[in-house]
Amino acid sequence: MMTCLVALALAAPPDPKPDVFAVNKSLGRGVNLGNALEAPKEGDWGMKLEAEFFPPIKKAGFATVRVPVKWSAHAAADAPYTIDAEFFKRVDWVLDQADANKLNVVLDVHHYSEADADPDKHLPRLVGLWEQIAARYKDRPPSVVFELLNEPHGKLVDAKWNDAVPPLLKAVRKTNPTRAVVVGPPFWNAVWALPKLTLPDDPNLIVTVHHYEPFKFTHQGASWAPEDVKKLSGVKWEGTDAEVAALRKAFDQVADWAKKHNRPVFLGEFGAYQTADLDSRARWTAAVAREAEARGFSWAYWEFGAGFGAYDRSAKKWRDPLLKALIPAAK
Repeated sequence: MMTCLVALALAAPPDPKPDVFAVNKSLGRGVNLGNALEAPKEGDWGMKLEAEFFPPIKKAGFATVRVPVKWSAHAAADAPYTIDAEFFKRVDWVLDQADANKLNVVLDVHHYSEADADPDKHLPRLVGLWEQIAARYKDRPPSVVFELLNEPHGKLVDAKWNDAVPPLLKAVRKTNPTRAVVVGPPFWNAVWALPKLTLPDDPNLIVTVHHYEPFKFTHQGASWAPEDVKKLSGVKWEGTDAEVAALRKAFDQVADWAKKHNRPVFLGEFGAYQTADLDSRARWTAAVAREAEARGFSWAYWEFGAGFGAYDRSAKKWRDPLLKALIPAAK
């Protein structure tokens, strides 16, 4: 009997290591829960997360919610940068709702504008935030993915950003040695900035980019856009050969970079603001989603129920053209 047990033990395969490409594939089609927890205070931007949001997201066919969080507004300014206990409980609740509805989560640090403006001063605090976030959620399933920082820009670019990634990742790896972690290039996670990104030797990284081109279409009339875009209206996206070619060229650049560096890709944000006509928004959204899928990118639409929203919270129903652009089989 002992001999049999030894033989079985020797024959048993080792514990499988996570396949980051499989994790990224499982993210599939997602939606951002934007304008809520990344506001200075939830509700400031007219959006609070409700339990009733999660079932229709799952039922529609989405696999993932990306949860943007402004952790920096809920943590002490000085070491050890303690995150507010009640705010942590609020994020716990979001993760619990996602889990109950069998949705993956991409949990990020969003709108840490002070780090973009003064990275030397704020990197230790960002590291401290991640030490706490990672430790709190270390026992969550692999369906919870961490994203180190949304859209680094300002002074947190080039070497500053590349030098920041290793200590941030180290903070996560203390308690989450194999969890999938999302990292994007500087300059607002722009596609063109991918060649500027240098990643540590870590097998469990997913690369993210954001796509809002053409910007004068996707952000026309948005109050926070540059003046020349804010005053625009009536800009259409017809899906012409030239328009589609520009989209494909951008995504081919991403796919080529990803293949060269052996990294999976998560298109973390794309969307067109409500000022654009709905038909153009639907055409553009469908084109972006299909071109991303054709290259094996997972994706998350920006966003669920605010200014870019695919869901009408007042009517408690999806905006059908946008939902079908994202998930063609949706009923």
